[in-house]
Amino acid sequence: IIHRPDMFGVFSFRYMVTIHNVLATLLALNALFSLFWHLVSGEIQQYIPHPYGFIDQAIAQAKYYIQGVFKHEPHPFNKTKDRKFNPLQLITYFGLLTILLPLQGITGIMMWAVQRIPSISTLFGGLPVLAPIHTLLAWLFATFIIGHVYLTTIAGPKPLDAIQAMVTGWEDMEEHKASDQSPATSNSETKL
Repeated sequence: IIHRPDMFGVFSFRYMVTIHNVLATLLALNALFSLFWHLVSGEIQQYIPHPYGFIDQAIAQAKYYIQGVFKHEPHPFNKTKDRKFNPLQLITYFGLLTILLPLQGITGIMMWAVQRIPSISTLFGGLPVLAPIHTLLAWLFATFIIGHVYLTTIAGPKPLDAIQAMVTGWEDMEEHKASDQSPATSNSETKL
């Protein structure tokens, strides 16, 4: 609506920009609060990929998503309190939180500031450069959300298990035996 007000004339352009800016502010405040909590609690370690064996583990996870999940094979990695994310989740969240989200915010702030601080226009190319980058980042963010919602439906034995775990904070875990790695569903719930 903001990029093509001629096509969406039924909506107020000024109102849509205000909604966009309010939601952007809420997203930024949420990100800052989340960063603070993750740093203070030490949970930031969950989001830092460790290079040893990462490529092999990422390939195993990709094979699981491409074919293993459809053959009802066991998940290649156990989720634990100290390791909540598989390798593909790790790299995705790391990229999202260190590249995509900050660049989205920076380009948005620069677009907002172009009218107030004209020197930004000459330094970074102004709206003709910033707007397409900001829009591309928004589409990447939207693509992540669609993929994320889909992947939550294949994360547990039932399609809504992972979403229920996000809401309640409790999740039924599969325990893998050390000898044969075959899953045995636990009757207990684990706080993650």
